[in-house]
Amino acid sequence: MLTAIIALAAAGLALALATQLGALLIQRAFPPQGRMIDVAGARLHVVELGPRDAVGPPVVMLHGASSNLRAMQPLGDRIAKARRVILIDRPGHGWSPRARVADSTPAIQGRMIVEALTSLGVERAIVVAHSWAGALALRIALDDPDRVAGLVLLAPVAYPWRGGAGRYNDVIATPLIGPPLAHTITLPLGLLVASSAARGVFAPQPIPADFVRDSESLLLLRPHEFIANARDLVTLKAAVVEQAPRYAEIRAPLSIISGDVDKTVSTGIHSRPLAASVPSAKLIVLPGVGHMVQYVAPDLVASEIETMAGLMVQDVVTAQ
Repeated sequence: MLTAIIALAAAGLALALATQLGALLIQRAFPPQGRMIDVAGARLHVVELGPRDAVGPPVVMLHGASSNLRAMQPLGDRIAKARRVILIDRPGHGWSPRARVADSTPAIQGRMIVEALTSLGVERAIVVAHSWAGALALRIALDDPDRVAGLVLLAPVAYPWRGGAGRYNDVIATPLIGPPLAHTITLPLGLLVASSAARGVFAPQPIPADFVRDSESLLLLRPHEFIANARDLVTLKAAVVEQAPRYAEIRAPLSIISGDVDKTVSTGIHSRPLAASVPSAKLIVLPGVGHMVQYVAPDLVASEIETMAGLMVQDVVTAQ
């Protein structure tokens, strides 16, 4: 028995050391590319693209779960040819540390992002959000409507769904149990399944070549980010239960783009009811498309953003 305990302790120590070294190597491979903005409860990593003096409101892009701002950057690069684009690592993700793991809800993260936009001198913006961040963008529109000139939501989470956030996320988000696992087995296991997990999110479309590298997805495997991500996922359902009854209050123009075979965020559970609830909503459902609509239909997504930005400019000219 003693021998077995010693062997387990040694294995745990070896995994912890390997995780620490692996996290350092991942961070060295994918360093921050933008600037840091201090807000209450976090430091947000922000990358700005395009001309700062572009006509029309800036475009703010928010990434979903299990990712960081680099997952939105290909779309951002496309838009930035003519517009100011602001990419933000959500609190706890990428290079945005947050002070408390519990700061996981759209309401809390929305306040942080609005504070960052104020620091950047952004009074109103078009908010483009994918997946988990759909709930975040909706919450910003509810809590700070004057800040949101328009919403473009890509396969958004908006309503409660049957089931939970996955058993492993439940375990990782559990105090005393989750952190030891995150600091020992998550990184080595994650390295084994990263590519297959990414392929599953893109299905039925093929995953772009080098997506895991280019999106810097391995940053997720660092213990602190993996725990934050799990916490975001396990608290999201209660958060959308609380905010969903208010969606009819949203007056900002809203465009929703989803795939009809999305197995990650069901279009029938989220996008269709949202479009029916928000008076200003426009819904585009792409046949045969899965969850990563910004990669599958970038021209369409960019066109919707440009159309909304054009409407904002027309409104300003008319008001003058």
